Amino acid sequence: MFVCQICHNDLTDDLCCEACHVSIPTHNGVPQFLQSHEETDAFGLQWNQHAKAQLDSHSGLPISRNRLFCVTGWPRELSGQKILEAGSGAGRFTEILLASGAEVYSFDASHATQANVAQHGAHPRAHIFRASVYDIPFPPESFDRVLCLGVLQHTPDPERAFRSLVRFVKPGGEIVVDVYRKDVAALLQWKYLLRPLTKRLPPFTLYRAVRACVPRLLPLATATRRRFGQIGARLFPIAEYGHLGLRDNLAREWAILDTFDMYAPIYDKPQSLRTVRRWFAEANLVNVTVEKGPNGIVGRGRNPL
Repeated sequence: MFVCQICHNDLTDDLCCEACHVSIPTHNGVPQFLQSHEETDAFGLQWNQHAKAQLDSHSGLPISRNRLFCVTGWPRELSGQKILEAGSGAGRFTEILLASGAEVYSFDASHATQANVAQHGAHPRAHIFRASVYDIPFPPESFDRVLCLGVLQHTPDPERAFRSLVRFVKPGGEIVVDVYRKDVAALLQWKYLLRPLTKRLPPFTLYRAVRACVPRLLPLATATRRRFGQIGARLFPIAEYGHLGLRDNLAREWAILDTFDMYAPIYDKPQSLRTVRRWFAEANLVNVTVEKGPNGIVGRGRNPL
């Protein structure tokens, strides 16, 4: 199903283009349609360090499952559906999509694909590859559903990334994305005060600092959340998930993971509701819903028949 990124002819089973005489390399079983991408080094680091942390099968809680189906509104049974998952990370949603019966084509621009393939690569309906959201190696209109959660704001051009994804939705198919929300409350977060410094640090240097600081601040943030709710948790410059019911060691791991995720990305570009609504309108999608969601803004739309 893969196509050549140069001439767009079908690739052979061994990922060669007979027209262009190019061959796509693999690394630990993952096709590498994107060779080098320093902008995503931090994501590769975090997901390989915490490969299992956000998997429901590891936590024993349906956190990822509930988020996926709450945000998308999709049925829990998706047998026979081809789904493109953009920005898979370590595969927290890949796991849920595979359990739904779908054929899942999952990619990331970072070496997080190594964590995903370690968890799900043996599954007969999992197809994991490394690629850029701007250069996806498939023919247009190839997928029944396209999913992109937690990714668009970390691309150099979120609107261009969205337009790229829309191209791959079949007529009658659906796309669901989310993106950080741009408003006063969202921008008054610690990360936007500290990111001008932290995003310039080498990823491993920042990761070691986060790993040292978070366990010291986490008990205070958890106690403050219990007393003052979400506002109390935001008084500290770390992520805190005491409300999710995670085991103590796993709550600490989530806090380290997501605190690093707050400060490490080179790009963090929140969007307004008005902007995201314009994206969907200009893409000529129908049955569109753009609203506030658990991670900022959620947009859903269907490619008309």
